[in-house]
Amino acid sequence: MNQTQLNKRTFGFILVILGASFWGIGGTVAQKLFQQENIEVGWLVSSRLLIAGLLLIGVYKITHWNNSIFVMFRTKHNAFRQILFSLLGMLAVQYTYMMSISIGNSAVATLLQYLAPLFIMGYYLITKHSQLTRQDGIAVTLTLVGTFLLLTNGSFSTLSVPGLAVFWGILSGLSAAFYTLYAVPLLQQFHSLLVVGWSMVIGGIVMSLFHQPWQINMSNWELSTIAYFLFIVIFGTMLAFWFYIASLHYLTPKETSLLGSLEPLTAVMTSVLWLKINFGGFQLLGTMLILCMILYLTVFPKKQQ
Repeated sequence: MNQTQLNKRTFGFILVILGASFWGIGGTVAQKLFQQENIEVGWLVSSRLLIAGLLLIGVYKITHWNNSIFVMFRTKHNAFRQILFSLLGMLAVQYTYMMSISIGNSAVATLLQYLAPLFIMGYYLITKHSQLTRQDGIAVTLTLVGTFLLLTNGSFSTLSVPGLAVFWGILSGLSAAFYTLYAVPLLQQFHSLLVVGWSMVIGGIVMSLFHQPWQINMSNWELSTIAYFLFIVIFGTMLAFWFYIASLHYLTPKETSLLGSLEPLTAVMTSVLWLKINFGGFQLLGTMLILCMILYLTVFPKKQQ
């Protein structure tokens, strides 16, 4: 691996780490917003998708003034792929995850969402795009064990949730796997700002049919409420998804999904430091396992064809 390839991989690692961290912190901020203002989940999903998506498309237009923002809709094939990615990827990831949290709890929802690397590897094995390597096995083991300990503190009792919460959580993991895999062909043709931006706008429009963003009373919102909402839109949505998707330019989908496990790590850390939630010994061990996985992928990158 030459210096240029190494620099690109390093940049990819930075992107996915920032994206996952922003997403995890955004989840904690969203929890604070739900507790403080009783914000409805469907309203927050539709609002954040629409605003963040329009911002991303606006950034693309400013930086690529002479290019059309509708380039992927010029052919039926590309338009179909973009719409499918928007609904089964972007919108599905957000909605299924929130549904699992609302019925069960965030620990189980996040743990089930991080079955995505297993679904991705299963897809590769079934389609014979790759074989399971020792590196894959070590990375997945560190990820799943670390995430489980991080979110449950080693107690199986925290997994006692309604079956419907497990159902939505598994769908969340499948959606995250689809989101990661299906984005690659789109990114090979179009800029990541457009791919992510349009997926948010399309997903937000569909969600708005059921939860209208304009149907909310903001007269009693405090300055802190506005700040929380803006953080969720800009950092927890726009930058989080953009950086995550952009990392696929430099890393494999398997690596990106594994490094995405920083999301629960940052969510737990911000909950401990900000919401004053107790942090147990098993959670500390889980944190160390996830950090070991990141270090392992960084120091021993798989040779790419």
